[in-house]
Amino acid sequence: MKNKNESEASNLNVDTAICRILKAEGIDWIAAFPHQSIIDVAAKEGIKPVIVRQERAGVNMADALSRVTNGKTIGVFTMQYGPGAENAFSGVAQAYADNVPILLLPGGNPQDRVGVHPSFDSLDHYKGITKWASYIMSADRTVDVMRSAFSNLRNGRPGPVLVEIPVDVATHEVKNFNYTPVKQTRSEADPQDVSDIVGAIEASSNPVITAGQGIMYSDASSELIELAELTGIPVVTTLAGKSGFPENHPLSLGCAARTATGMSAHFLNETDMMIGIGTSFTKSIFGSPVPDKAEIIQITNHSEDLHKDYSINYGAVGDAKLVIKQIIQELRNRNVKPRQGTAEHIEEQRKQWMKKWEPKLSSNEIPISPYRVFREIEKTVDVSNTIVTHDSGYPRDQLVPFWKPVEQHGYIGWGKSTQLGYGLGLAIGAKLAKPEKTVINFMGDAAFGMAGLDIETATRNKIGITTIVLHNGVMTGYAANYMPVAADTYGSNQLEGDYATVAKGLGAHGERIEKIEDISAGMERALAANKNGQPALLEIMTKEEPEVSKYW
Repeated sequence: MKNKNESEASNLNVDTAICRILKAEGIDWIAAFPHQSIIDVAAKEGIKPVIVRQERAGVNMADALSRVTNGKTIGVFTMQYGPGAENAFSGVAQAYADNVPILLLPGGNPQDRVGVHPSFDSLDHYKGITKWASYIMSADRTVDVMRSAFSNLRNGRPGPVLVEIPVDVATHEVKNFNYTPVKQTRSEADPQDVSDIVGAIEASSNPVITAGQGIMYSDASSELIELAELTGIPVVTTLAGKSGFPENHPLSLGCAARTATGMSAHFLNETDMMIGIGTSFTKSIFGSPVPDKAEIIQITNHSEDLHKDYSINYGAVGDAKLVIKQIIQELRNRNVKPRQGTAEHIEEQRKQWMKKWEPKLSSNEIPISPYRVFREIEKTVDVSNTIVTHDSGYPRDQLVPFWKPVEQHGYIGWGKSTQLGYGLGLAIGAKLAKPEKTVINFMGDAAFGMAGLDIETATRNKIGITTIVLHNGVMTGYAANYMPVAADTYGSNQLEGDYATVAKGLGAHGERIEKIEDISAGMERALAANKNGQPALLEIMTKEEPEVSKYW
């Protein structure tokens, strides 16, 4: 007698089997760009295809879903073989750099054309930017391949996973279909490693905790708060880890990345011990360096991260949430007392830093300072119910030190690769994942030019996000730093556009704002449009502002 799964599998083809596996894994929408046969099959199986205007945006949307659900729900993008797979490449490269688990389901060349020039075979070309990649070479391998895909998505260091589906194999019958959703497997650290780490923390004079993205994926924010309070150790986050520790907490140093808070720079300069939790300690211009004099503790879920860029003194391999719990228990067993005066010292440094930056944050100059824009938006929205992201370049560098998320994923951080236009897709995907949240994306003129048409994707699908274009008409800093002759001779750093009008043409609520007193009211109107499922774009005329809070 056949079981339920086997009975339902009668005349089941590969596409249908894959879609039923997606349903079993809790996926109710996929980002997509035609043509790919799985799109219509997904619709038949009750999975909504969200069709984008450009493949990269679809990858970015899937990326956001995985991020804001801590990988509990995996974002999926499907595209046609050849041009579709080629166009998606940069989005996947970004997800790979930022360790985001997304599932890519490209169509594949017919089996008799695999490896034949000029065919683009995704399996071969994507291996360098995926954690794991495979090919469904026969229908009977469908379940095995998809189970391996989800196992790689849910375990170890996160990253993109690809399953290529040849167009001729997609219609073949799957004779034996029996799939059970893959569970995440998490592990604690070696108890001796934990003991050594706690002993080192006790012996240190000025330790600092560096919290990375692993805090989010393990859902360890509450444990991190408990650890900080138990020890009195301040917490700084990486760019990807920003929002993993509430920045209104008295022990928060904010974020230390390409730009940083003054508190983080001060404490990192003084520390004798870096305690990295859920971070790879990757050397990057988008991260803070580890001081030479500091001992290093590193807690990661992937052994390859240990000693990768720095020689560490103490290491532990395990899930961040579980390892923090182990450390807390060991601290309690040793009756370790919290360090005193840390919060007061942080506040002193914060006041010194803000003394320098307050004039820009409260500036009345016209065109408007981007820092004043952030201040006005922050005053208007409920930060605790808001997800904010940004695009590459100055919108990121200016926003990061001053936006203070108080809830996990109140900010979506990225930056180890920096494709322009990434923020818009992230915002759309975040809103689909968390429809109850206010979602805002800050971007510049250049980034809008890369991705702006996917505002229509948000319009068509009634996804109420707000995009804020900081319109200064130039590529900030390029005339001074990168192409002075081209800028002076040909105006190569200059950009033009009426972005509010473009947004209106794409069905969004659009406004151009030139006065400071109009920012808050404009944001209120944008939020009202969002509540009705209409995306909004505020084009705010800003000055070129090259100064950022940078320390290294």
